[in-house]
Order: sequence, then C-alpha cells, then structure tokens
Amino acid sequence: MTAVTALRRPKLIQVSEQPSHAEPRGIRISNADRERAAERLNTALAEGRITLGELEERLAVVYAAKYEADLRPPLADLPGAEAVLPAAAVAPPVIPADAPPVVLRAGMSTIKRSGAWDVPPRLRVQSAMGSVVLDFCDTVIPYPVVDVEVDLGAGSAKLLVPDDATANVDGVVASMGTVKSSLPSVQRPGVPHFVVHGRAGMGSVTVRRRYKIAGHFF
Repeated sequence: MTAVTALRRPKLIQVSEQPSHAEPRGIRISNADRERAAERLNTALAEGRITLGELEERLAVVYAAKYEADLRPPLADLPGAEAVLPAAAVAPPVIPADAPPVVLRAGMSTIKRSGAWDVPPRLRVQSAMGSVVLDFCDTVIPYPVVDVEVDLGAGSAKLLVPDDATANVDGVVASMGTVKSSLPSVQRPGVPHFVVHGRAGMGSVTVRRRYKIAGHFF
C-alpha cells in the first residue's frame, strides 16, 4: 500500500496545483464585440490616426481576441476606446444624485472645449449672445449618459459628438430659436448618449457629428 501511495502522490500534487497557476482573464467577448472594435479601427484609419499596416496588425489581434483584456491593446491609444469595450467590462463611475452641474457662462463671448478634456456627467450652458462649442470626439466620455442643460438668450450651443453617439433634444424649448439634431434619439447600450434640455429662446442648439473637409474637422 505504501508503494502504491508513493506512485500516485505526484499525480495528485500535479492536479491540485493547476488552479493556482490559472490567471483570470476577465469576461469572454462576442462576435459583436470584435466587430465594434474592428469598426473603431477602420474609423481610425479614415481619420488618419493609424496607417494601413497598423490597421492590419490590430485587426489580427481583434479577431483573435477571446477576452475583454485582449481587446484593450489595439485600442489603447485611440479616443473613445472605452465605449467600444463590452459594457459589462467597464463599470461607469457612480454619480451622486445631488451632484451639481458644471456651469459654462458665455455671456457675449465664445467658449470652446475640444481635444482631451474632463467631461462631467452634467453640464449647464448659459449664453446671452455668445457661442459655446463642445467637442466630445477626441476625449474620453466616462459616463453612459451626459446631461446638458441649455439656457440661451440669443446665443448658440453646438455639440459635436462621436459617430456612434445618440442624442435626445426633445426637452429643449425654443420660442423663436432653432433646435437641430442629426443623431438617433434612442439610447443604445455601449455608446455615449446625450440628453439636451432647457431653453433656447432666440438662440440655436445644434447636435451633430463632425465634418471632415480637406483633412480638417469642423
């Protein structure tokens, strides 16, 4: 019996040690997750952010990916990468119910936010006769929903949002002003959603994607 036990002991030790060497890889991804990542890479090529060679290399990584962590490296240096990753893998920050909005007061001047800037969950835009331009395309939007309240006299507010974003502007009341949105209004999981409400007065509220003309975005 002793000899049999001695022969079997290495096998038992080998089996018991296997779980300790396994490292958690996170959640497994779906074909839809891979396609979203591939679409973001193709958009990056069109925007001139990556070369064709880089696109091919990154697509190979994306289509070979099995876990959420595998999708991060090919998207890490691109804006809006977090929105492409599976929603379950990215926990949105907790927003206190009484969190005050960030207030932007233009008066008769111009306020512009572009590039990488801290996007708050709530914004209040006030403008008498000035203009406010908020470009969300080249920054990280950490919240699934961004609430924008407008209070305009004869001023204007323009929101430039990522290509896959959605926006609801039904809450904006315009007495003699204009409210325009070229985006779907129904919120979709995994992409930024903007809720715009408030008063336009004689001003204008515009929500759209950016235009690219002669290599420049507008």
